[in-house]
Amino acid sequence: FELFEISHIRTIYHMFIAVLIIFFLSTLAVDYIDQGRLVLEFDLLFYAFGKLGTVTVAWAIMFSYTLSVPYYTLLFWGSLYHKVPSKMGLSLGMGLILYLIQTCILGVFPIYVVVHHQLPPASRFIVILEQIRFLMKTYSFLRETAPVIMKNAPKEGIVLKFPTFSSYLYFLFCPTLIYRESYPRNRHIRWNYVGITLGMILGCLFYGYFILVRLCMPVFRTQTNVPFSKRTMVLAIFHSILPGIMLLLLCFFAFLHCWLNLFGELLRFADRMFYKDWWNSTSFANYYRTWNIVVHDWLYYYGYRDFLWLSNRKFRTAAMLSVFIVSAVVHEYALAMGFGFFYPVMFLLFAVFGVAFNFTMTDKRQSPVCNIIMWVCLFIGQGVQVCLYCQEWYAQIYCPRTGVRTPTFDRDLCL
Repeated sequence: FELFEISHIRTIYHMFIAVLIIFFLSTLAVDYIDQGRLVLEFDLLFYAFGKLGTVTVAWAIMFSYTLSVPYYTLLFWGSLYHKVPSKMGLSLGMGLILYLIQTCILGVFPIYVVVHHQLPPASRFIVILEQIRFLMKTYSFLRETAPVIMKNAPKEGIVLKFPTFSSYLYFLFCPTLIYRESYPRNRHIRWNYVGITLGMILGCLFYGYFILVRLCMPVFRTQTNVPFSKRTMVLAIFHSILPGIMLLLLCFFAFLHCWLNLFGELLRFADRMFYKDWWNSTSFANYYRTWNIVVHDWLYYYGYRDFLWLSNRKFRTAAMLSVFIVSAVVHEYALAMGFGFFYPVMFLLFAVFGVAFNFTMTDKRQSPVCNIIMWVCLFIGQGVQVCLYCQEWYAQIYCPRTGVRTPTFDRDLCL
């Protein structure tokens, strides 16, 4: 926990643990007052992670495909590339076949599983996020290895070297999206670190549960029968700011710190630069670069840099905009499939306001006031997202559209 060796950061971490304890005690107190006994039920968690058997089968199919088909397709293509006269025809033919299979297994199949089996929200996110991860991993593997095979023609007595299966298998689990034949590795696994990190992930799960149950559900459940008005909307947005920013920090800590470090430790992956000090950013440009280094590197190498290469380095602004649009579309796709409805709040905030802030609040601004402005924008943005998505969730349950099949959610458990 290098991050928590700084005393000030460790104190903030302790404060969040104290808030979790308060949530736990307040839930017990409310249940005791309402029901006269101590009740601590987690029905919402059991509902959200329902149908895990279906999720496991879907993940196994996607993983088996990702592990075998792209790798052996590359080997087959590479073994013929320098032998056939029509290299372009071979590449286009193999690329088209792989694209069609990829579209079916990693494109259509996860969507079918999510929609057909009516998976609950957390299970939906598991399938969809794994779909996106496998697509990004596959693209990186092919993008990094194919050009090497094309450039290195086998010479007499020298056999062309292909990526090893073990390195590809390791890449599918290690916490990076950029394929390399080898990575810096630690000497041993710190099992006490693994145990503590698992405990923190579990704690984050219950933390999110308490935020939803104590701060979100009481506000938005009572608004289902309230007529819409500007006053109601403004109050709901400001009520959502606190749970919104808490969920943002919780997702950052649970995924970018705990989850990635857990797999990094188990796989002895030494490069742990998953994020930088984004909280000190005085510009949104720096915030986007430092918030998630893992995804940023993938977007930079295969989006921004490749766009510049194709355009002969003439359209830097267009390259940056294309990266923002792709990122916004993927984020909105994940939320739409996870929640079960299309409500492009994330897309508008990311593709419109995010782009505007990126070009107006640049790295030239170093004043502490700019850091305050960034945090104010994050607070408001998270409040808007939590408010609108929660309202739409209830609207999908209590105001179903005529003639449209609605999910069979348990209304007592839904947000």
